[in-house]
Amino acid sequence: MSTNTETTEVSSGIDMFKWLITAVLIAVAVVGNSFYGDQPFFYRLVGVLVVAVIAALIAAQTVKGKAFVTLLKDARAEVKRVVWPTKQETTQTTLIVVAVVAFMSIVLWLLDLGLGALIKMIIG
Repeated sequence: MSTNTETTEVSSGIDMFKWLITAVLIAVAVVGNSFYGDQPFFYRLVGVLVVAVIAALIAAQTVKGKAFVTLLKDARAEVKRVVWPTKQETTQTTLIVVAVVAFMSIVLWLLDLGLGALIKMIIG
């Protein structure tokens, strides 16, 4: 039982160190982008992206990072299982939504017009 606790504490400490390294890398990217503001945008973008990818790879090695990667894999598998509507279904649904919005717009406009006239009659 104590071995399990020690392993958890060690992995927790290692995870904390990995998160610290990740945070430092992100801070370096932000500060470096500001520091090298006179350089072309493309070079700064490549530098920030390289540092961000390295930080993401380090973060993915933590317990929470592995859980997040698993979540992404599961989400991708779920997207593959979804039955997507056909082009005809999408077009028909869009036209129905447009028609309902147009109808409700006219109804609200007429209601506003009527209430405005009623208020003018009451007020004078």
